[in-house]
Amino acid sequence: MNRRSPGNTGNTIKWDRSRLQRGSVLMMLLWIILSSSLVLMTDGQMKIPPETVQQWATSFGKEINALSARYSGAKLLQKKYKDIEGMIKIEEVDGEELVKKFAEEMERMLGRKMESVKRLAEAAEDADYYHEYNETLEFDYYNSMLINTMDEDGNPVPLGGEFPLEENEHFSSLLVNTQMSNIQVPTNVYNKDPDIVNGVYMSEALNDLFVENFQKDPTLTWQYFGSSTGFFRLYPGIQWTPDENGVVTFDCRNRNWYIQAATSPKDVVIVVDVSGSMKGLRLTIAKHTINTILDTLGENDFVNIIAYSDYVRYVEPCFKGTLVQADLDNREHFKLLVEELHVKGEGKVKKAMKESFKILNEAAALGQGSLCNQAIMLITDGAMEDYQDVFEKFNWPDRRVRVFTYLIGREMTFAENVKWIACNNKGYYTHVSTLADVQENVMEYLHVLSRPMVINHDHDIIWTEAYMDSVLFNTQAQSLLLMTSVAMPVFSKKKETLSHGILLGVVGTDVAVRELMRLAPRYKLGVHGYAYLITNNGYILSHPDLRPLYKEGKKLKPKPNYNSVDLSEVEWEDTEEKLRTAMVKGDTGTLALDVKATVDKGTRVLFLRNDYFHTDINETPFSLGIVLTQGHGEYIFKGNVSVEEGLHDLMAPDLTIANDWTYCETDIDPAHRKLSQLQAVIRYFSGKEPDLECDMHLLQQTLFDAVVTAPMEAYWTALMLNASGMDEGIETAFLGTRSGLTRFQRYAGVEKRVGRSFLTPKDNENMFTLDHFPLWYRRAAENPPGQFLYYMPRPDTKAGRIVIATTAVTVTVRKKTAIAGAIGVQMTLDVFESRFWALTVQPNDTDCSDVEGICPLRCDSPDIECYVIDNNGFVLISKQPNDAGRFFGEIDGSVMTTLIRMGMFKRVSLFDYQAMCKMNSHSVSSARPLLSPFYGLASALQWFLSNFLLFLLEFNVCGLWHTEPFADAKPSFSVSSAHKKKGDILQPCDTEYPSFVHDPSVKETNSIIKCGRCQKMFVVQQIPDSNLLMLVVQANCDCSRQYSPITLEPKEVKYNASIKCDRMKSQKIRKRPESCHAYHPQENANDCGGASFISPSASLFFICLIFAAISS
Repeated sequence: MNRRSPGNTGNTIKWDRSRLQRGSVLMMLLWIILSSSLVLMTDGQMKIPPETVQQWATSFGKEINALSARYSGAKLLQKKYKDIEGMIKIEEVDGEELVKKFAEEMERMLGRKMESVKRLAEAAEDADYYHEYNETLEFDYYNSMLINTMDEDGNPVPLGGEFPLEENEHFSSLLVNTQMSNIQVPTNVYNKDPDIVNGVYMSEALNDLFVENFQKDPTLTWQYFGSSTGFFRLYPGIQWTPDENGVVTFDCRNRNWYIQAATSPKDVVIVVDVSGSMKGLRLTIAKHTINTILDTLGENDFVNIIAYSDYVRYVEPCFKGTLVQADLDNREHFKLLVEELHVKGEGKVKKAMKESFKILNEAAALGQGSLCNQAIMLITDGAMEDYQDVFEKFNWPDRRVRVFTYLIGREMTFAENVKWIACNNKGYYTHVSTLADVQENVMEYLHVLSRPMVINHDHDIIWTEAYMDSVLFNTQAQSLLLMTSVAMPVFSKKKETLSHGILLGVVGTDVAVRELMRLAPRYKLGVHGYAYLITNNGYILSHPDLRPLYKEGKKLKPKPNYNSVDLSEVEWEDTEEKLRTAMVKGDTGTLALDVKATVDKGTRVLFLRNDYFHTDINETPFSLGIVLTQGHGEYIFKGNVSVEEGLHDLMAPDLTIANDWTYCETDIDPAHRKLSQLQAVIRYFSGKEPDLECDMHLLQQTLFDAVVTAPMEAYWTALMLNASGMDEGIETAFLGTRSGLTRFQRYAGVEKRVGRSFLTPKDNENMFTLDHFPLWYRRAAENPPGQFLYYMPRPDTKAGRIVIATTAVTVTVRKKTAIAGAIGVQMTLDVFESRFWALTVQPNDTDCSDVEGICPLRCDSPDIECYVIDNNGFVLISKQPNDAGRFFGEIDGSVMTTLIRMGMFKRVSLFDYQAMCKMNSHSVSSARPLLSPFYGLASALQWFLSNFLLFLLEFNVCGLWHTEPFADAKPSFSVSSAHKKKGDILQPCDTEYPSFVHDPSVKETNSIIKCGRCQKMFVVQQIPDSNLLMLVVQANCDCSRQYSPITLEPKEVKYNASIKCDRMKSQKIRKRPESCHAYHPQENANDCGGASFISPSASLFFICLIFAAISS
C-alpha cells in the first residue's frame, strides 16, 4: 500500500504488513482520542453550531435581564411615571428664547462686575488728583509677603504687622481679610521706593470702596489695582504664598488684564540683531527680551520676528511677509525658534527695517492685523548705518509706526544712534545691560502706547480670554480654575501731566467661568445638551469638551495652548465653520448638525442630531451658544405636587440632589455658604430660610420627582431585608431624574463592596455635575427604554471589577416623549461570570442527533474561547480575567477585523485637536555629545557658571543697599532647561483615533478565517434585550501573524510642511475690538527714554568673559 507523507509530497514509501497493522492501530487510537475530545471536524475544520450559541445567548439574556429588573426596580419606576402621565404637561423647549434669556442673565451678572470696576477707576483717579507727591514720604503699609511675620526678637518685621485672616468659603476657603486689602511688590522692585510708597499711600482710598463693592455685589471675587510702578493692591488681603523655590514671580504688569486695558490692539514686528558682536551674554539677553515682549501680547495682537546680520531672515520662514495672531500657540512657537538663534556676520539694520515697514504697510493696506497700533521693536547692540532715508520713505511725517529700541550689553558707543531711532519715530529707547533689566525696560513700551488713550481719557473696559492664574494662587484647586477678568485703565487727571499721558495703573476683578455658566442651568438643556461661550476671536471661554489640563507625572498642568482652543477644534463637525462665523460676528441664529458625541473619555460614541442656538452678550466680546439634541432633548415635562407632600419625600435618607447645580443661591449671604444645596432647599421649604433666592421651576420639578420616586425606597429596602433571597454580588441600586435628584440603596456594606467608589463624591463621571449628567444616565438615554444597557467602567477609573446595568424611564403625552430619568443596578463582575459559565456548558448526555457541529459544546473546553462583549467591543467576560474591560480587537485582531468587514461593527474615526504628543527624541540643544570625561566635566562647569552668572545678573541691584526679608531674586531664565530632551516633552498636536459601534440590525453571524496552515471558526450572537454580544471562537488556530491587533490608540495627524505652514498662518474670521487709540496730536513724544548704566564689578565682568567664551 502506498501513502503520501504530508511532509514529502511525491515521495512513496513501502510499508510491510506488520507496519501496516501497527499503523491501523494508531489510526484507531487517534480516532478514539479525537472522539473523546468531542471535536467534530468537517474537511479538517472545527464546526461550532450557531444554534447552541443562540440558545446560550437567549438564556443568558433572560437571566441578566431578570436580575437587573429585580434589583433595580425599573418596572416599578416606569409604572409610577406612567401613572402620572395624565397629570403632567410636556412642552417643547424654545431654544431661541432660551439662549436669549441665558445671555440676558449673563449680561446682568457681568454688568455688575463692570460697574464695580468703574467705581474703582473713578476713586483711584480722584485719589491721585488730590495726592501731592512726596519724595520723603514714609508710610508703613501691609506687605502681603511680610504680614504676621516676626523677627528674631519677636517683633513684627518692617511692613509686616498683625493682619487678621480667616477662612472664607466664597474665596475657595482661603485665609483672607475681607475688611482690608494689602500690597504685593515684585522681587525686582524695592518696596520702599518713593514711587511705590506714594502710590500705595494714594491707593489706600480704594480700601473702603473694595468693601462697599463686595457688600453691593456679594458674588464679586478678587478686586485689585495694579500700579504702573509695579505694586499690586489685592482685596481681600491674603498672605502671599511663595512658589516651590521660595519666591514670588508675580508682576501685575505682566498680566493679560493689565496689558489689554493699558493698550489698544497692536501689530508688532520684533527685529533682532544676530551679527557676530551679539554673541554670548548679549544674545542671551536679546532672547530673553524677545520672550518678554511676546509675553506682553494677546490674542487681539499680531506679530512677526525678523533676525538680521548680513542678510534678513524670518525666524519662521513660513510667516514670511505677514503678521500672525499672537495667540498662545504662536507665541510659544516663536519662543522655541528664538532659542535656536545663532550669531554670525555683520549687522545690516537698514534692510531689516525696510522689511519690517513693508510687513506693516501691507497688513494695513489689506485690512489685516489689528488695524490699530503698529510698532517695530529693534533689539541690537549698536547701529552704524545711515538709516534716516528708510524712515523718511516709510514712516515720516505721520510716524504711524512707532519704533522702540533696546540697546543690549554694557557698551554705550552706539547709544545715541539707537536712541535717535526711537525718539524720531514716537517710540522709546532703553538700555538693557543685564537680564535683570529686561522686565522693567520692556514694560516701558506699554506706557508709550497708552498715551493717546490717556490723553483722550477713554476708559475702555476690556474682558480677557479664559486663563488660569497658577502664579497668583498656590493651591492646585484654585490655580487650575478657569476665569476671565474685566479691567479698566486708571489715568492721571492732573493738567500738568496731560500731554505726557500718564497711566497710573489698571483696576479689575475676576469672574470664575464656572460661576458664569451656572446661569445656563443644565436641567433646562436635557441629557446631552450644554451651553458654551466663545470670544471675539473664536476661542473657547467655556465648553464641556474643553480639556485645558494634562498630566505630567502625577501633577496636573495647563496645556500650552489651553486658552487658544478654537470652536472649530471642538465642534469639528462644523466643517464649513458656519456656526463659528456666525458666533464670532455676534449674530443671533440657529443651526442643525449631525455630530459624533463621545462619552466615557472618548471611548464610546453616540450619533446625535443637535440644534445649535446662539447670540451675543452685550457689552462683552463673548458669544453664547446652547445645544439641544433633537428627539427627547427638545422636550421637558412639568408636574406639580404640594410642598408638604414633596418636602416629606425630599428628606428621605436615600435621596440627594446635584450639589453642583444652583437650586438656591447660597453664595450671597455668608451665613448660607456652609449649606449644601439639599440643606438649603429643605430650609427654604420648611420656612427656616424664606429669603433664599431659589429657582422655583427646578424646585418644583425636584419635589415632583421626589414624590414619584419615593416608592423605590420601600421597594429596595424590602429586597435588602430579605437577606436569604438576595443574590451575592448585587451591591447598589440607583436612579437619577432630570432635576438632578439621585436615590441609591447600598445592598452591601462598604467592607464587602467591590465597587466602593461608585456614586461617591469622588466618582465625578457618575454624578450630576455642572458639565454633564451621569455617564449611566447619558448612555441609557440613547438605549431603547425598558432595555438594559450593560458596561464595565474603564480600567483607568479603578472602579474595580464591576458591571453597571442601566435603563431609561420615559413619559409620553400626546405622542411627545421626554426622558424622566434613568435607573439601574451596580453588581460585581462575578455575578455575570458565574451565570455565564454555568449556562455555557452542555452536559455529556445532551441529545446531539440534530446538531451539526461540536456537541456537547462547552466554553470550558481548551479548544474554544468564549466572550461577552458590549456594543462598543469592550470585553466583559473572558476566560482570562485580565481581558475584562479591554477592547476585543486588542485580544483577537482576526475576529474583530472580520466582524468589521462583515458589517457587524462599524469603525468611526474621531479627532482630537487638543491632544498632547511627545516630541522627537533628539535634544533641543545643539550641544555636542559627551565624547570624553573631560568634555563631560567642561559641560558641567559650563552649566554651573551659566546658572551662577544668571543668578548674579538677576539679583535685584536695589537689594544691595536695601535688604528685606523674603526679598530673594528668582531667575526668570534657566539655561539648564535648554538641555531637557525633546523625548520628555509633550507638545500640542492633532490626533485621530477609532471607536467601534455594533450595528444592531446584524443580530448574528459566523465565519471561517483562513490563517496560513489553519482555519479559525467563530460564531457571534446578540444577547436579547441588551447591548451585549456572545462570541464563541476556535482557540487552536493562531492568526496573530496574519492579523495585527486592533487598538484604540490615537495616532498623531502628521502634516507636510506646506499644509502645516498654511494652518499656522491662516487667519480665521475674527471680530476686532471696537475701540482703537493709536494717535493723538497733543502727545508729547519727546519723552522717549534715556540711558541707564550700572557699573559692573571686576569679578562679575570676568565671569561674563568666561561665560561668553564657553557659550561661543
